[in-house]
Amino acid sequence: MNQEFISALGELAHQKNMKKEDLLETIELALIAAYKKNYGHAQNVAVTIDRESGDIKVCQQKTVTEEVSDPNLEIGLEEAQAMDKRYELGDIVNIEVTPRNFGRIAAQTAKQVVVQRIKEAERDNLYDAYHNRENSMITGLVTKYDRRGVTVQVYGDMEAYLPLNEQLPTEQYLPGARMKFYVSEVKMAAQIPQIILSRSHPGLIRRLFEQEVPEIADGIVEIKSIAREAGSRTKISVFSSDPNVDALGSCVGSKGSRVQIICDELAGEKIDIVKYSEDPAEFISAALSPSDVVSVTIDEESHSARVIVPAHQLSLAIGKEGQNARLAAKLTGWKIDIKPEV
Repeated sequence: MNQEFISALGELAHQKNMKKEDLLETIELALIAAYKKNYGHAQNVAVTIDRESGDIKVCQQKTVTEEVSDPNLEIGLEEAQAMDKRYELGDIVNIEVTPRNFGRIAAQTAKQVVVQRIKEAERDNLYDAYHNRENSMITGLVTKYDRRGVTVQVYGDMEAYLPLNEQLPTEQYLPGARMKFYVSEVKMAAQIPQIILSRSHPGLIRRLFEQEVPEIADGIVEIKSIAREAGSRTKISVFSSDPNVDALGSCVGSKGSRVQIICDELAGEKIDIVKYSEDPAEFISAALSPSDVVSVTIDEESHSARVIVPAHQLSLAIGKEGQNARLAAKLTGWKIDIKPEV
């Protein structure tokens, strides 16, 4: 190794967003292993690379003692002081043992280490880049579909995966289809970042509204809660921090244009938008839309609500297979018992 190698290593570290010193320390550790492999032992051996010249030095480290019991590990005080009078008992003496042909082994080892570390750094950088995109929404191109899941091309040429349990039961995923997906997880699989997508996650609803409703993107209107049965129906509660801005109107859009875009993106999934209220009775009443509500009695102790609805709207309040009541309970966080008006 020489000065040119040190300089090239610095440039490479900068390009790959790595620390030059970390690379050098890793090479030094690898050279100890290489010395042990080629020369039989590495007992108390240290390898140093000069940070300026690139020169490599292998030293056997021995402790200064009064009596030497193991010459591989210890050196007598008299012998040590013959080398340097400043040595005292307990000091470590570095005795150079660099083999003549170690430069060739060192160059080969350094190359292997650098290549390996570059692969690791690129893998880690790739993971960090995609991991930061968790909980975001992306547009992807469906490239392959099978019984286990869907392969989607995202971020240029990166492959992502849409598992069966994250799909919408109402959708077909045909190769060539372009869709919006929620990035639910980024994990390492076989040392490669794997991006897990979702079309059923409630977070997708949130991101779609953020995209379509400027008032939400600007923070004026806030989505307080989401209850979703993917592919069928979703309820969201919204609140406006500005009394001059109508939260419901902002989300629905002119003639329902904004919410319709989102419904179309989700293969016709129905979306109910309700006004959030800190008054539980008022919030529960709104959450049971489209049914009318006669009265709501709150039981704080059991965190439940008894709701009276017009008798002719009981089935509407409960919904098909209990869906409306179930989503309202999930949206508000309250147990809801619905009874008809007598």
